[in-house]
Amino acid sequence: MDYVTLAHGAGGTVMQSLIKKYFLDFLGGSKAEVPLEALDDAAVVDDVVLKSDSHTVKPLFFPGGDIGRLAVAGTVNDIAVMGAEPKALAAGFIIEEGFPIANLDKVLRGMRDACREAGVYVVTGDTKVVEKDALDQLVINTSGIGKRSEALDENLAVVKKYRPIDSRWLLDSNLRKGDKIIVSGTVGDHGLALLAFREGYNFGGNIVSDVAPLNKLVQKLLKVGGIVSMKDPTRGGLANTLNEWSEKSMVGITVKESRIPISEGVKAACEMLGIDPLEVGNEGKLVIAVVPQKAEEVLAALRDTKEGREAQIVGEATDKFGEVVLETSVGGRRLLPPPAGDPIPRIC
Repeated sequence: MDYVTLAHGAGGTVMQSLIKKYFLDFLGGSKAEVPLEALDDAAVVDDVVLKSDSHTVKPLFFPGGDIGRLAVAGTVNDIAVMGAEPKALAAGFIIEEGFPIANLDKVLRGMRDACREAGVYVVTGDTKVVEKDALDQLVINTSGIGKRSEALDENLAVVKKYRPIDSRWLLDSNLRKGDKIIVSGTVGDHGLALLAFREGYNFGGNIVSDVAPLNKLVQKLLKVGGIVSMKDPTRGGLANTLNEWSEKSMVGITVKESRIPISEGVKAACEMLGIDPLEVGNEGKLVIAVVPQKAEEVLAALRDTKEGREAQIVGEATDKFGEVVLETSVGGRRLLPPPAGDPIPRIC
């Protein structure tokens, strides 16, 4: 490997290889409770959850959202799925010379509205302007901090009624055989909405991004209890999330294709383009692992919300380590490997 490619930022196995070979080698080694080496959605230092994201989405404005809303939701969700309550954000803007002030206004309105939904504020930041053609319009970095929530402790107390759990947080390594896998809603919406808008495709349906802050939903689910892990399946989609869980938890995972919620518009678009919707990134969905005794209760709580009304239990963890299997709608079984990268670039 002599050069960085788009695949190195696409969230799949190519990016994971780059991170493990280079970034962990030079930047790892901290004594954090959840350190860089864990490669979870955020880090934990002294019960403070820390996350940083950079956003290069193209186009900046798309059906259902914009780069500002995306920047807030992405960071808030990564903190929330660890079991923390997001408290504050920092935002850094790198702006190309000549960027219309009217567009900046729209971006900041998107950020403001998402902050209000999440109940957080941007409390510090930085702005840089670079010469024309040195950048594709605008890049936003958002960093956030969160604090351990009381609901997380209540949730883990419920888990411990049914089986041991070593971690104090909702980590990728927490799954055990028998844990049920829940998907909170239709997958692939965000990536396909951007692709259709960017390329001018008309798939005969209204595909809209799902981008949304989910921290309040997460807190509601933690109060039900029994959740061992949670993830927002962004780059690499559901397939990447399941393979990360399998690798880090040393379990197998089996999911049923017929139970995975996918909108008809996304199905048609993926069939037309030859894209697997399970590999497409999302920005407003959760994948949840829960002890089997609480799965139906968590599912009911999800379905009682706007964000989770199409939630489904899609599968469970098994003892076949390293094997992520999709039981197909026609009765077959096939391995569901991790994608090399997201099939749709620059979606976040």
